[in-house]
Amino acid sequence: MLVIPLLLLLSLLDPVCPRARCPAGQTCDPRQRRDAGGRGGVYEHLGGAPRRRKLYCATKYHLQIHPSGKIDGTLEEHNPLSIMEITAVEVGVVAIKGLFSGRYLAMNEKGRLYASEVFNKECEFVERILELGYNTYASRYHSTELPQPSGGGSKRRASTEKLWYVSINGKGRPRRGFKTRSTDKASLFLPRLLGNKDHEMVRRLRDSRASHQHLHHSSHRGERRRRRHRVRKGQDQQPEDSADF
Repeated sequence: MLVIPLLLLLSLLDPVCPRARCPAGQTCDPRQRRDAGGRGGVYEHLGGAPRRRKLYCATKYHLQIHPSGKIDGTLEEHNPLSIMEITAVEVGVVAIKGLFSGRYLAMNEKGRLYASEVFNKECEFVERILELGYNTYASRYHSTELPQPSGGGSKRRASTEKLWYVSINGKGRPRRGFKTRSTDKASLFLPRLLGNKDHEMVRRLRDSRASHQHLHHSSHRGERRRRRHRVRKGQDQQPEDSADF
């Protein structure tokens, strides 16, 4: 008869697997976060393998990110600067990075698109899938606040703000976010799969980076060996201190 109460008491105490307590004044997140490479860091919420796509605008331009930080569109079918890596930040929120430029697509508080060297909150875009396979990408943190509608009823937050979208006009130039709408052709993007030529460019880029990294490490190893050799040579040639005065 005493066995059942004893087991209940042991289950309540749970001495084997105590739960970690949160420090005072801090919130606990039970999820284990990581970035795209599993390295952790400031933006640990980036996770999963990125999708490699080319964002084809309904205005017939491919979105491209330049190493200089410029954003525009190109009519070229196979342009390395138009190959993007789309990584999920949260459900429905993505980060868009140029594979060859190494920069993230971002939108500032003035609605201008730019390419950021590091990931920050302006690089987060809300991805919406529409009909015919087209997507829209709206800035997560920048929008136009609209006046609250009159009346005592509560309204959804979406009805009190105008979203700013990534948009490429008919001349291949980015539009300011506050001038865009989700129904504009310039704001509609079709994520295209990479073709054979695109995969070949990616392969050459990977091989080039691997070769450059190997040469970089080899030069560092050679420099370290030469430095050690000079130190040993200097020690061998150093005259012995005389004990006679």
